[in-house]
Amino acid sequence: MAISTATRMWDPPHEMLDRAALRALQLERVQRAVRRVYDAVPFYRERLDAVGVRPDAIRTLDDVRRLPFTVKDHLREAYPYKMLAVPLNQIVRIHTSSGTTGKPTTCAYTAADLNIWTECVARIIAAGGVGPGDVLQVSFGYGLFTGGLGLHYGGERVGAVVIPAAAGTTGRQIELMQDFGTTALACTPSYALYMCDVLDELGVDRSTLKLRVGFFGAEPMSDRAREEIERRLGIVTIDNYGLSEVIGPGVSFECLEQNGQHINEDHFLAEVIDPETEAVLPDGAEGELVLTTLSKEAMPLLRYRTRDLTRFQPEPCPCGRTLLRMARVRHRSDDMVIVRGVNIYPSQIASILGEFPELSPHFLMVVDHLAGRDSIEVQVEEVAEMNAEQRVNLCTHITRRMQTVLSLTPIITPVSPKTLERTQAKAKRVIDKRENSG
Repeated sequence: MAISTATRMWDPPHEMLDRAALRALQLERVQRAVRRVYDAVPFYRERLDAVGVRPDAIRTLDDVRRLPFTVKDHLREAYPYKMLAVPLNQIVRIHTSSGTTGKPTTCAYTAADLNIWTECVARIIAAGGVGPGDVLQVSFGYGLFTGGLGLHYGGERVGAVVIPAAAGTTGRQIELMQDFGTTALACTPSYALYMCDVLDELGVDRSTLKLRVGFFGAEPMSDRAREEIERRLGIVTIDNYGLSEVIGPGVSFECLEQNGQHINEDHFLAEVIDPETEAVLPDGAEGELVLTTLSKEAMPLLRYRTRDLTRFQPEPCPCGRTLLRMARVRHRSDDMVIVRGVNIYPSQIASILGEFPELSPHFLMVVDHLAGRDSIEVQVEEVAEMNAEQRVNLCTHITRRMQTVLSLTPIITPVSPKTLERTQAKAKRVIDKRENSG
């Protein structure tokens, strides 16, 4: 599993930039970003005018705290093009994030944005020692989801051979690994664990595979999952973080120290705030990650509240990078859950179940980690008792609808009328057992 030191860093001038020079670069870029959105995006002009902040008021990085926050609801309301800071004829790519009860959020890119995105992901790939002569198998979903294409272009940028395997057809995935000598794998941690099970079922000898490193994202990876993946596949794991609204994968990434993720600070200004008071927290305190895009042209975002909880790790990293590290994201400040890389909100579930008059408004989502994979069960409450045939038909229709909307197939469990707990307080819609299962 030895990894060449020659390819562990893609862009040393920026990844090892002096902190004072980095702060100066961030200030220059954030000033430009604020001016861009004030001039080109009515939403931001109105928001900035409302708090009495003009672009020329941003004289230091601390002045960024005077800017209003942007939240996901703002992006939903602006769907599809109201947040664009450039004319549509300059947009070359559209991705979207998953929607909740309404429209998804638009993720637009200019040609320059795609180049920056590719460069950010190239840093991830290089951090795992992957470069020319390596074969990178991308087993993330392609299409509107940013994971597949993000890792694809990053892999090509560092000179690796890229196999766009996409997700699913696991037997074929393993065949590709064997036939083409895959040395690096990119997918969700859950899918990597499932691959391990299929390898066992097929009786594949790990020594016949050339896998050396894995790049994982789109969902939290527990310490137990990491240990199991590394042990069963015989690889080094590199965790990375990103979100579609900001750019996709490429916001931050682990180096081989596996101790926190380096933030690509030349492209993203990061803050950690108290989710309740919105006060900026000191380094080391856990809170909600807030990101401002510094170089994005199509859809710059100011102080975007990610709802992801983390903390900064300001201590120098032995790898030599001067980029600030953040702890791996394990929790969110809202009620969203991530299952096999898919963002799911209780409001999505409620909206789908509301289409079935046979059901009451009460339901419960139970998320667990079973047999090496994340699973989700949705307990749905009948309005009136059903017979076995009626329940089977109902479950079939609900499952199909959720597969269409969520691209995920949960287990649907009907329960008798008035079975699920009622409360005068906010209803508990989600039970996440994954913390207890590793």
